[in-house]
Amino acid sequence: MAAIAAYLDNRSAFVQLRRAVPRGQLSVLTCRTTRAVQRLLVTRVVDAIALGPLAAHRCDLAQLRLAFPVLPLFVFGPFRPDDADQLLEYHRLGVQCVIVEGVDDAVLGEVLSRRSLTAARRQALAAAPRLLRLTEEIQLQTWLLLVSNMDRAYSTAALAKSLAVSREHLSRQFGAGGAPNLKRVIDFLRVVTACQLLANPGYTLPVVSRLLGFATPSHLNTTARRIGGTRIRDLVTEGPSGVLARFVRGHTRSRE
Repeated sequence: MAAIAAYLDNRSAFVQLRRAVPRGQLSVLTCRTTRAVQRLLVTRVVDAIALGPLAAHRCDLAQLRLAFPVLPLFVFGPFRPDDADQLLEYHRLGVQCVIVEGVDDAVLGEVLSRRSLTAARRQALAAAPRLLRLTEEIQLQTWLLLVSNMDRAYSTAALAKSLAVSREHLSRQFGAGGAPNLKRVIDFLRVVTACQLLANPGYTLPVVSRLLGFATPSHLNTTARRIGGTRIRDLVTEGPSGVLARFVRGHTRSRE
């Protein structure tokens, strides 16, 4: 599952965050230094960054937002009424949300899960099941599993195991009723996720290719052309909904 990079100011904040995140949706990974945050960003698909107020200062928040403007960024920690100027600075720098420790704890997990990179992908592709003719229960279950977990390179066999069905049954049933075959949909979602990551200048094509399980950047570009008819850098500017529109217009079939 995708990860939250958590660089917080104290252990109690880490514990509160781990308890708040819905089990099975996001993995909270502790970072103890700015370097650890930077390392995590290039070794795991990160769904959001959560910083404590002191950690945000150490990270050089302005530089972090320049490098990763699309990646959801939260600040979680204690604040007082006289911290108003600091809160305004967070807003100016593009912090997604400030969550006040001891006040907003009850909604912490909900806020993070609803404003994560995965949540943005699900929202942008809300029309996809209808446009791709995914109507059967197994099709919808597979779609939800894929769109919510694109931090890994799924195979048909791995999906079938997660859904407790055979590979042959899943392949046959997923492509029924005029829907795209499963391999094509997996590649579509990998390309969409690549576009989300590459919208951040801090991500390079080689890094994103490796994070999403592509053998090389050329492999990612070849897949992008099959899915959207052009190279990945061109698709980045169109965003997930634009990739979906291109995919629906004649790129939905492939061999298993």
